[in-house]
Amino acid sequence: MLRPPIEPMRARPITHLPDLNRPDVIVEPKWDGWRAVAFIEAEDVFLQSRAGRPLHPYFPDVSQHLASTLPPGTVVDGELVAWETGRQRTSFALLQRRITAGRRLVEEIRRHPAYLVIFDFLQEAGIEVVRSPLSARRARLARLLADGPPELPLCPQTTDRDLAFTWYEHGGDVGIEGVVVKVLAGTYRLGRADWIKIKKQVSAEAVAGGVVGRLTDPIALLLGRFDPSSGRLRYVGRTIPLTLAQRRELGTLLPIPAWRGPDQRHPWPQPLPAAWIGQYHRPQPLDYIPVEPVIVVKVSADVAWEHGRWRHPLRLLRIRLDLEPKDVDLSPAPFT
Repeated sequence: MLRPPIEPMRARPITHLPDLNRPDVIVEPKWDGWRAVAFIEAEDVFLQSRAGRPLHPYFPDVSQHLASTLPPGTVVDGELVAWETGRQRTSFALLQRRITAGRRLVEEIRRHPAYLVIFDFLQEAGIEVVRSPLSARRARLARLLADGPPELPLCPQTTDRDLAFTWYEHGGDVGIEGVVVKVLAGTYRLGRADWIKIKKQVSAEAVAGGVVGRLTDPIALLLGRFDPSSGRLRYVGRTIPLTLAQRRELGTLLPIPAWRGPDQRHPWPQPLPAAWIGQYHRPQPLDYIPVEPVIVVKVSADVAWEHGRWRHPLRLLRIRLDLEPKDVDLSPAPFT
């Protein structure tokens, strides 16, 4: 019998869509949300994150739906999502606001209810079903959720390659980051990365506004784009650690760490707030060296763009010495 916390099954990342013309695989959308495993007991519901942290204190609405829909002894796996008001798109920021809402939690729940998109079935009536094939687990899960509330949707699945490609290519408009590919005969192996995931990747330009490390040997770049209305350099994201070749090239190009903007001060706080770089569970501000925004770079990013920032680290592709910083602003879409 499963007891929380557990280490859920994971998906290993790959960079390109595999051959989907196979009868033994199924494709699901990869939602832009929080992974959550739900344990339904007679007295309460335990909702855990992928790392095993308790989430039910922040999502009592989801816990209530689970308790009233699924029988005790049930364990399901899914993704917590919240939808932007007036838009058919998920919002990662609304999930994060649950954690910091405090006394405003009731109001957050009223204004922005959360949903648990359920994609797997681990236990029924206290009996583990993780050794059953995915196709059988899915059929039993569909029966359980047949009369469930809209807040507990069954995750879509498809064997249609065209539909899977549509999710991958255009799903970012509704909050789908990519797709997950699973084997229909596969069992649920705790802690193993037997599924595969492919995130939609796009390229974009940004301006180097700060350096982590040293100017002569940068470890990572902090990037910005100019606000066309104010001319202010807005922080938009950071890179993953640079390669040795990139560090050497940038070490010869980076300008002096002086800011000669309109007010003679760098527009970003020093150190950079943890919330700016997405470190909500480890709120450590980031020290960096401010630099004059004269270097444009091309980066690879996923589609997790929200409130004018990329939420996940970016991969530096190359330096664009052919572009001027003023050509990179927030007015167009961030993806080219």
